[in-house]
Amino acid sequence: MLVPVLAIAQKKKSTTTSGNPIFPGWYADPEARIFDDTYWVYPTLSDEYGPKKTGPVRQLTEEQLKLQKNTINPQYLKQTYMDAFSSKDLVTWKKHPNVLDIKDVKWAAYSIWAPSITRKDGKYYLFFGANDIQSDKELGGIGVAVADKPEGPFIDHIGKPLVDKFHNKAQPIDQFVFQDQKDGQYYLLYGGWRNCNIAKLNEDFTGFKPFDDGEVFKSITPENFVEGVFMIQRKGKYYLMWSEGGWTGPDYSVAYAIADSPMGPFKRVGKILQQDPAIATGAGHHSVINTPGTDDWYIFYHRRPLTTTNGHHRETCVDRMYFDENGLILPVKITKEGVEKRKLK
Repeated sequence: MLVPVLAIAQKKKSTTTSGNPIFPGWYADPEARIFDDTYWVYPTLSDEYGPKKTGPVRQLTEEQLKLQKNTINPQYLKQTYMDAFSSKDLVTWKKHPNVLDIKDVKWAAYSIWAPSITRKDGKYYLFFGANDIQSDKELGGIGVAVADKPEGPFIDHIGKPLVDKFHNKAQPIDQFVFQDQKDGQYYLLYGGWRNCNIAKLNEDFTGFKPFDDGEVFKSITPENFVEGVFMIQRKGKYYLMWSEGGWTGPDYSVAYAIADSPMGPFKRVGKILQQDPAIATGAGHHSVINTPGTDDWYIFYHRRPLTTTNGHHRETCVDRMYFDENGLILPVKITKEGVEKRKLK
């Protein structure tokens, strides 16, 4: 009975549109990037992500973490690596497994998520969160790994977390690396627990440079911010985007604000991405790419199919994103069809 079912599924796959989800498997928090003539997507493996009451990873030394990687119940150690996906046309995607693995990050034991990547001086830098720390007494936070190719393998860049404390009450998760097109400065934006920070990365991504006033981490938290920060530039404006609502529920969504500087101030404009009860729920934690030389924009995000209520059952999708004549983002229509085939020149 399996053969005809598979045959039907393959027949429905379009050769001209991506379809949603764009590739199989439970994947969330997708970051999309364009490197040369290829589209890349780096998502979180959406699975059980760490021991809670049954075996907490709390207040441990690096040696204890190393031992713990071999002793924690395997059912809690599923979210310990990251895959990547590449495409030449947005329709056909190739999987690159295990581009980053905790075995190559000595201080990470579990819960690696929300990758963000950039290219600088011929190297690829992948920023990630690990260990889901709940206080400054725990080992973990935001790390950075480096590779010679976008498909990795990525190895720990500095041997310790880049951000390992709660600054301005922001949990060190959901990182995004942003390069300002005006002056080339790289920033790290991040935050959970309803607080968002921005910091200036130093030249080799081993730490940070203080702002002119001496501060290293500045709060740019807008109204209703929860997590999943992202930023784009368009026509001289900075668009700060973030996720609202609970990530396991149907009300997860994306909102945005606009400012003249990456430091804001950012005043919330409204939501642009949310569930469609006829298609999927929990649409959020997104990224955006712009086709070079055009004003065409694509939004990549995760959502939960109607066939499940499991919080970890999230799929990676893509749809078009449009602006109106005043530079405001129009609400995104989430679709089953996805986007049309498009090769990069």
